[in-house]
Amino acid sequence: MLYGFDIGGTKIELAVFNEKLEKQYSERVDTPKENYEQWLNAIVQLVEKADEKFGCKGTVGLGVPGFVNHETGIAEITNIPAADNQPILRDLSERLGREVRAENDANCFALSEAWDSENQQYPCVLGLILGTGFGGGLVFNGKVHSGQTGMAGELGHLQLNYHALKLLGWDNAPIYSCGCGNRACLDTYLSGRGFEMLYRDLKGENLSAKEIIQRFYASEQSAVEFVELFVELAAISIGNIITALDPHVIVLGGGLSNFDHLYEALPKALPAHLMRSANVPLIKKAKYGDSGGVRGAAALFLVK
Repeated sequence: MLYGFDIGGTKIELAVFNEKLEKQYSERVDTPKENYEQWLNAIVQLVEKADEKFGCKGTVGLGVPGFVNHETGIAEITNIPAADNQPILRDLSERLGREVRAENDANCFALSEAWDSENQQYPCVLGLILGTGFGGGLVFNGKVHSGQTGMAGELGHLQLNYHALKLLGWDNAPIYSCGCGNRACLDTYLSGRGFEMLYRDLKGENLSAKEIIQRFYASEQSAVEFVELFVELAAISIGNIITALDPHVIVLGGGLSNFDHLYEALPKALPAHLMRSANVPLIKKAKYGDSGGVRGAAALFLVK
């Protein structure tokens, strides 16, 4: 059996899958935030319970909100202090008596979508999460590309370019500080949070993303103008990513991925920001939603 974990700041979810990535069982517990031994034990106990339930030693894959440095083996998970700067794979492998693999949660999301039967035909799948933050994962031929140290796919920390700043207005462009320590990172603009902050600062009204979208569909001028600007900002930024990676398909996840207008508007806006001979990749909504992280973590053991 394939065990996948979604390691979050507030909860740890285990889901068990068969070889066809069909979910058989799941369970959640609260995330120990400060004590490393308690954090390790929470995962070990979930694994041992699943082993007993299914009568086997399942494979263990982790999706984490950060990454494990390939060179040092040390986790960089700043929003979970208990596990940050710890050798989590070594310690879990020792306690469980088996290999444990880990990837960034956005990479796991992308891997889950790449292993869907509809998407296995595509050699290069790019997953983009437009949720609380903006991030991505890249899958080549069914395998996550995580780079030299493990941080590949941290697309939220690319920064606004010339065209984006020009669009937002040189003199009054909102420049947001990012949790990574830099400013003007895409994470603070293309996320659901960024969607709301931009509306507040450009339109002078503090609304939720849901309220902005409702006003857009009601054809309220301020919301329509803002959504047009946001789509153009996304096209500029995602166009850069497409130029660098040339993916066959882009799968969108996170709360803003439920804004169906994006699937009509983005393909129309992108060509102006791509090279003349470039193809706009197929852009589609994620199929597995909140289950994508655990499913992708389990799929880490489908690639030998």
